[in-house]
Amino acid sequence: MIISASRRTDIPTYYSEWFFNRIKEGYALVRNPMNAHQISKISLNPDVVDGIVFWTKNPTPMLAKLDRLKDYTYYFQFTLNAYGQDVEASIPSKNNVIIPAFQKLSDMIGPEKVIWRYDPIFLNETYTFEYHVHYFEELAKRLSPYTKKCTISFLDFYRNTEKNIAGLSVEKFTQDMQELLAKSLVEIAKSYGLKMDTCAEGIDLQKYGIDHARCIDDRLFSALLNCPLKVGKDKNQRLECGCIESLDIGAYNTCRNGCRYCYANYSAKTVSTNTGKHNPESPLLVGEVGPDDKITERKMHSCLVNQMQFDF
Repeated sequence: MIISASRRTDIPTYYSEWFFNRIKEGYALVRNPMNAHQISKISLNPDVVDGIVFWTKNPTPMLAKLDRLKDYTYYFQFTLNAYGQDVEASIPSKNNVIIPAFQKLSDMIGPEKVIWRYDPIFLNETYTFEYHVHYFEELAKRLSPYTKKCTISFLDFYRNTEKNIAGLSVEKFTQDMQELLAKSLVEIAKSYGLKMDTCAEGIDLQKYGIDHARCIDDRLFSALLNCPLKVGKDKNQRLECGCIESLDIGAYNTCRNGCRYCYANYSAKTVSTNTGKHNPESPLLVGEVGPDDKITERKMHSCLVNQMQFDF
């Protein structure tokens, strides 16, 4: 099975101590987002965990401890945008902290294991078409020796995000404008030797050499593991999502990055309440197991195809 850590929150930045405690203990408890009293016990044993995908904007707290993952295959989805703190309130300096962290991570684990994400893209008076083109190239110039690919997406107006981005005066982003910007960005990416794909976008950009992404990617894991995986598409994601099945060990309303476009946080007040309940020693990311909670052990197995396949 593949572990996602996590679409719901930035585990490497804020919960790496908890995560490594869970690795040591060999399991994590995860509440059902739709029913808080239903808890899944998820094994983190290397025998059943085929791979881990980390999602982060700043892996710095994990870097000194990556040796603890020597028994696992993993890679990072690393979001590095050109937005300022009016959009990404708690992200440290891109120049002084985030870009060097990206480069150091790549040096440690290899550029094929660090996927650069430039997403989600939106336009307003500050973050114009020209702004994105200019700063995307600045980032590509500095990141291209440290990654193989860039994934882009365009801002989706979820109910949760509409309130948070209301003050940004986001402009209408027509499909024609999206195509034009994507064409400009992929030309830059190609000039620096980078491939480009899109995350959960219905728009077809293959004529520009931009494929649909699998952010949790069986092809990449098969290459890293030198073994094919037998695993299906994740039916719990949006129709346009190409990801394979995974188990997410994060929790909504726990990320402190403060990104205005985030779909995983409903309110700053809820985030503050939840993070106040975090105990790195607990098997749950937030809080403790209560008397009304029901724990069910998730059945897990490796998806590796270890037996030789013959064609007749």
